[in-house]
Amino acid sequence: MPQQVAPGLLSWASDIEPGTVEQAARAARLPFVPSHVALMPDAHVGMGATVGSVIPTQGAIIPSAVGVDIGCGMVATETDLTAADLPGGLAVLMPLVEQRIPAGVGKGHDDPRVDAFLGQVGTPHTSLTGKQESTTISQFGTLGSGNHFVEVCLDERDHVWTVLHSGSRGIGNQLAQRHIGEAKKLMKQYFITLEDPDLAYLVQGTPQFTAYIEDMLWAQRYAMASRARMAEVLVASLFEIVGHGSALRTINAHHNFTQQERHHGRDVWITRKGAIKAAGGDEGIIPGSMGTRSYIVTGLGNPASYNSCSHGAGRRMSRTEARKKLTAASLTEAMDGRTWNADRAEALVDEHPEAYKSIDQVMADQRDLVTVQHTLRQIFNYKG
Repeated sequence: MPQQVAPGLLSWASDIEPGTVEQAARAARLPFVPSHVALMPDAHVGMGATVGSVIPTQGAIIPSAVGVDIGCGMVATETDLTAADLPGGLAVLMPLVEQRIPAGVGKGHDDPRVDAFLGQVGTPHTSLTGKQESTTISQFGTLGSGNHFVEVCLDERDHVWTVLHSGSRGIGNQLAQRHIGEAKKLMKQYFITLEDPDLAYLVQGTPQFTAYIEDMLWAQRYAMASRARMAEVLVASLFEIVGHGSALRTINAHHNFTQQERHHGRDVWITRKGAIKAAGGDEGIIPGSMGTRSYIVTGLGNPASYNSCSHGAGRRMSRTEARKKLTAASLTEAMDGRTWNADRAEALVDEHPEAYKSIDQVMADQRDLVTVQHTLRQIFNYKG
């Protein structure tokens, strides 16, 4: 159940840092936020706005609250395979995934189906340069870096799932940065002083607002289509090494986005920064960190959370802190029994499970937001 941790701020997090509350409270005090800001159980300090926050706004949108990875989210596919169908280990899958789903900063590839997918995405409001167009094409269907990942998991029945986390790649970042910069410029132009400059906003009805909305919606479509393509490639690769298999269903959902919704008798923009939509019956994916459980959930439609829930475990340590305090050896121990990028353990220390909050506590904190369909345990993990 939520607690009021500051004026206009409801929190579902039993494990939350004072800095997180302070950052979220600054957003809650904005004059165009008509009701409380909701903090999810995985909330932590973010760039621009709190990760794990749900912010209602009327007549304005904060571009940095959506963030620079517009449309980032999760896709999961349930297959008809069981653990008994899999080979003794999934090491043979790793080179296929590395080749077909490139990962890392700036990485791209040639995808023969890119035109078919991008034809459904359309074009953004902002005219792209030739370099941006080529990057948009080459990075489609690629993973990116940071906490983006590919996993193969088993549920409590030993049924096989694939899970993938990705966003709108370089083009989403560039479009977001453009509009964040435009919002900050407008604040200076109109002598608007904010508690946090990253809370710069665009006013509905202005050309700048319209341009941002159109670019944001395009980046969301791009991110979702890119995840769908990677899920298709991942499942096909898995079936290739097994020799058979069928996909039963796929769940594909954003956790960095904004859209118009009606809550508490008002039509508002709901910005979910590191949160997923969990209206009654909505299906979602809540991943833990490397080496921990993930969950397939169904939303309960809690009005106090604006029909939202957490998007993951949430960081406990910054990447810099994790690299100082944690070791490759302890990460290797935590990943025992799984196929993963063990040769890159040193580079992945900032993704150590101890750098994240307990996913089990996060799930306990949001019993009034979602119900659990399936609990997944990783057997294969690939990160950029």
